[in-house]
Amino acid sequence: MAGSRVSKETLQARFAGKSLHEVGTPAVVLDLAKVEANCNLMLEAVQRLGLGWRCHIKTHKTIELTRLQVGDKSTTPVSVMVSTVLEAENIVPLLKEYQEAGRKVNVLYAFPLLGSYVDRLARVSAQLGADGLSVLVDHADQLPHLAALAEKSHGGNRPSVFLKIDMGYGRAGVVPGSPECRRLADELLRAESAGACTFLGLYCHAGHSYATRKDWEAMGLLGEEFGALQRVARSLRRPAGSRPLVLSVGATPTATAIQHPDLDPASASSGPSDAATPAARVKSLIADLKADGFLVELHAGVYPTLDLQQLATHSRDAARHLTASAIGISLLAEVASVYPGRGPGGSTQALVNAGTLALGREPCQDLGEVPGRHYAGWGVVAPWNTGNPAPGPGFPAEHGGWQVVKISQEHGILGWVGGEKEVPLRVGQRVRIWPNHACVTGAGHGWYFVVDSRYEGREDEIVDVWPRWNGW
Repeated sequence: MAGSRVSKETLQARFAGKSLHEVGTPAVVLDLAKVEANCNLMLEAVQRLGLGWRCHIKTHKTIELTRLQVGDKSTTPVSVMVSTVLEAENIVPLLKEYQEAGRKVNVLYAFPLLGSYVDRLARVSAQLGADGLSVLVDHADQLPHLAALAEKSHGGNRPSVFLKIDMGYGRAGVVPGSPECRRLADELLRAESAGACTFLGLYCHAGHSYATRKDWEAMGLLGEEFGALQRVARSLRRPAGSRPLVLSVGATPTATAIQHPDLDPASASSGPSDAATPAARVKSLIADLKADGFLVELHAGVYPTLDLQQLATHSRDAARHLTASAIGISLLAEVASVYPGRGPGGSTQALVNAGTLALGREPCQDLGEVPGRHYAGWGVVAPWNTGNPAPGPGFPAEHGGWQVVKISQEHGILGWVGGEKEVPLRVGQRVRIWPNHACVTGAGHGWYFVVDSRYEGREDEIVDVWPRWNGW
């Protein structure tokens, strides 16, 4: 359930107008210029391709960034997804605001439906009204919860349901074409006929796209997502006149790959070989799915902030479309001590006050041919206030400078990696660390300090504070 937290007004009164050099550490920082740009790129891409859009808000868990993800100036439906019921409960006021402005709204609880959450989800459904709530199922034993959810929503609102498809990640969902998939799809159709739910569509998540390492490689997995859902959708025995199925695909690497210039409907083919490219296949699949009468929807979550995991995927052109300069999140910390000669080869190490609880403990997968040569740290120090080199197009195979090489609960150890001359650090110096995984880093903090790098000479000024919803 929702817990007590410090109000936005209290946080603004306490921190707004101060510098990052004046506030306590560790603290998590968002650059408004960068997260806004990343959100706009996504909104422009889905609009250009005529796709539906569902933003995941689990990375940041804030009202403010959700507004940027759905576009306040748009008139399109507001479709969001959450990982916890707490997020759904807290986003209701914003969704009702959009309803009052004439926009259709829907929130998807993107975890296979649990009976213990039915009461809380029913209250969300009651507040949003018909078609306001969606859920996922991937096992027949979850189906009885659908009728309970409809019954307890006080308005008899039938939940909309996505059938979760596992297209290769191996985390949740039924395997396309398997007996379980066919049986569950048939049971969902029967549940819909009985009035227990609305069979909204099929959903998959290519989480294994985080292991891509070549420019635009995630585009191929996006095609596999579309293909997997297409095969399942075409096999369904749906009654004539049924509403169009929604096919929802995405993970940040595959979803942001739609920014590939060859996907632009206005782009011209350069030759017959184009038909064999991943971009051409995705373009063709989208056209086929639309021709079949399906509604094609994209979803993603960490794309507004990005992080080192996303940088490592090379889901876009790493020299232009996906660079370290686009990372909108950083962890503000202080150098507590410096240890000359303690590191490998007599290099320096330094202690910062940001360990597992402040920074997270999720590594970028080491996929190098020789283990240990690719980046395997817990964060990279940004150039801010240090002059530390930023990761370039060769990351994660090529990397250097100050990195978080070891962490424990409250301690982070910075180590100098690479043959270049060390950039000196001093006790008391403030650093900003780019984290491996923005979602996990944010979880250790109650709010974000927001700065805006567009304000020349005031880039370190806190222009806003965004409270997070932490918990389940």
